[in-house]
Amino acid sequence: MIEAITICGAAFAASGLTLFAGFGLGTLLMPVVALFFPVDVAIAITALVHLANNVFKLGLLGRQADRYVLVRFGVPAVVAALAGAWLLTVLAASPPLFSWEAFGRRQDVSLLKLVVGVLILVFVLVEQSPALARLSIDRRYLPWGGVLSGFFGGLSGHQGAFRSMFLLKSGLSKEAFVATGAVLAVLVDVVRTVVYGWDYAGRAAPVDWGLVGAASLAAFAGAWLGARWLRKVTIRTVQLAVSVLLVVVGLGLVLGLL
Repeated sequence: MIEAITICGAAFAASGLTLFAGFGLGTLLMPVVALFFPVDVAIAITALVHLANNVFKLGLLGRQADRYVLVRFGVPAVVAALAGAWLLTVLAASPPLFSWEAFGRRQDVSLLKLVVGVLILVFVLVEQSPALARLSIDRRYLPWGGVLSGFFGGLSGHQGAFRSMFLLKSGLSKEAFVATGAVLAVLVDVVRTVVYGWDYAGRAAPVDWGLVGAASLAAFAGAWLGARWLRKVTIRTVQLAVSVLLVVVGLGLVLGLL
C-alpha cells in the first residue's frame, strides 16, 4: 500500500508539473518506482505510465498540434529513434564509467548519461544567454532537432529535453507546444518500445498491472489539472519551467542519480 500511494502521488505531481515543460514525467517517476521494485521492472512500469499519459494528453490537447512541425520534426525523429534503440541493445552490457554512494544506494554514471547530461546543461546555458534568448530557430532546421531528439529518445529515453529545446524556438503557442510535444513523444515511445520491448518481455519479472493502471490514472489527473492551468500561464513561464527541469535532469544524469 505504501508503494502504491507513493508512486501514484509521484505520478500525479510529475505529470502536472511537467505538462508545461513537455517532458520529464519518466525521468522524475522512474527513481521513485525504483525504490520499491527492481530497476528493470521500474523501467517497464514507468514506460507504460509515460506512454499512457502522453496518449491521454493527446485527447486533451492533440487538436492544437502543429502539423508542419509534426512532419518536419517527427519523421526524422522516428527514423533516428530506431537507430538509437538498436544501439541501446548493443551498449546495454557496457560497464559504468564510475560509481559512488548516495542515499544508501550505488549511483552508476555511464558514458551515455554523462554525454546526455552535459549536452543538456550546455543547451541551458546557451538558452539563458540574453543575446540568444530572443532568437528563433528557422523551421528548416527542425529535421535536425528531430534526429537529435529521436536518437537519444531511442538510446536512453531522454528525448523530451532535446525536443522541447527545439520546439520552444520554433514559434509555437504554448498550447501548440504542449500538444505537438505529446504527439512526438508518443511516436518515439512506440518505436523504441517495438525495438527492445520483446527482449525485455523475455527476461523480466512480471509487471504489477494494477499499479500501472493506478499510476496512469494519477498521471491523467495531474495532466488534466495542468491543462486547466495552461490557459493561465504565459509562454515565458513555460520557458522557465523547461529551463529549470533541464538543469535538474542534466545534473541528475551527470551525477548518476537518474
